Amino acid sequence: MSELHSYIDENLPRFREELFEFLRIPSVSARSEHHDDMRRCAEWLADKMRAAGLEATIEETGGHPVVLGEWRGAGEAAPTILIYGHYDVQPPEPLELWSSPPFEPEVRDGKIYARGSVDDKGQLYLHLKAIEAHLAVHGKLPVNIVLLIEGEEEVGSENLMPFLEANKERLAADAIVISDTGMVGPGIPTIGTSLRGLVYFEIEVEGPAQDLHSGAYGGAVINPATALAKIIARLHDDDWHAQIPGFYDAVDTPAEVLEGIERVPFDEAAFLAETGAVALGGEAGYSTLERLWTRPTVEINGMISGYTGEGAKTVLPSTALAKVSCRLVPDQDPEVIRELFEAYIEEVKPEGVRVEVRYLHGGQAWRARVEGDLYRAAERALEQAFGKPPVYAGEGGSIPIVPGFEEVLEAPALLMGFGLPGQNAHAPDEWMSVENFEKGTHASAALLSELGSSRE
Repeated sequence: MSELHSYIDENLPRFREELFEFLRIPSVSARSEHHDDMRRCAEWLADKMRAAGLEATIEETGGHPVVLGEWRGAGEAAPTILIYGHYDVQPPEPLELWSSPPFEPEVRDGKIYARGSVDDKGQLYLHLKAIEAHLAVHGKLPVNIVLLIEGEEEVGSENLMPFLEANKERLAADAIVISDTGMVGPGIPTIGTSLRGLVYFEIEVEGPAQDLHSGAYGGAVINPATALAKIIARLHDDDWHAQIPGFYDAVDTPAEVLEGIERVPFDEAAFLAETGAVALGGEAGYSTLERLWTRPTVEINGMISGYTGEGAKTVLPSTALAKVSCRLVPDQDPEVIRELFEAYIEEVKPEGVRVEVRYLHGGQAWRARVEGDLYRAAERALEQAFGKPPVYAGEGGSIPIVPGFEEVLEAPALLMGFGLPGQNAHAPDEWMSVENFEKGTHASAALLSELGSSRE
């Protein structure tokens, strides 16, 4: 084993303790009461960057700050690699469903349980420790590094693109590395090939001026909850195909993507067990992985109307609200889907109620160009760390900033994630595998070595 990787192994206990410090800071970007915690987390991270040997600054934005670490001693001929991550986390609620306090990290059965452990503090921190190892052992890095860590990913990254645009020259890079995704299974290193895009809406249905007695008015006044149910029922047919006209017009999955899905080791029974659902299902005519990685969806994310407390209260509600998201695939334009969705709701809304569709936010889908030195270096690095070559796999979720990074910086992105199925990101008992944190650190260090040697 090289001196570099020996250093990592010898310091893994310290790396883990530092990660635990990081996880104890409740950096919840969505909550105003955690404003000071967000600042404290940014300062903590900047201090750790400096301790590792980077120049670090806290860059102000219109919201929570960006933490920027830089090392440019490899010279102009060496590639510059921008590594992205985020230090903000999701709210931990419902607290009663956690087996241990969300901001008190605990290791159980080889898993680090804490809010942010996998999304994204554990995954970003292993890159910083890989950088530290290179600088500690060699006194230099094989490439130039920009480490960009934002504090608003969990609230939509509203200020990130303006920051990229304003600092385009400073952030110029030859490649972008992101570890905010997962592996298809334990011990199976994975390179991400696609992300779904997103459009998100609220549908609000208004009827009478206030809740009414369902006996005195029911049957004579249109019930907003029933009207909303009718709208929702029109979103899919019996085979779970979206019924929005034009929704699938731009969907065109390349043959090589479908062929690649066939090579991915996928345990459907384990996936079902992970969900706790009675059975798997979805759009007819497609496999589970095709549905997750290559097909767009229309999903109801929440509904509320009328009386929902204990016991009975016979009311005809005055309003009903649904939150609806559409996951999109490459080639679908979020703005086009927004227009199609809004037009369809206007077409199918019942008479006798007022219906408002509010667009909340959206993001473009992404597909990797799996070519060049970046991907070959990642293949070699992951095989060194995990002892087997990586698989290529899509991702059902969305990271809207990935296509934005590629567009602004004119550089390819690499998704090299270390999460695992069932990791409970955004849910109680979020966890990250101890093994993946450790092997991910080795993989990151190896990637920097491989990218530095690829230019020779």
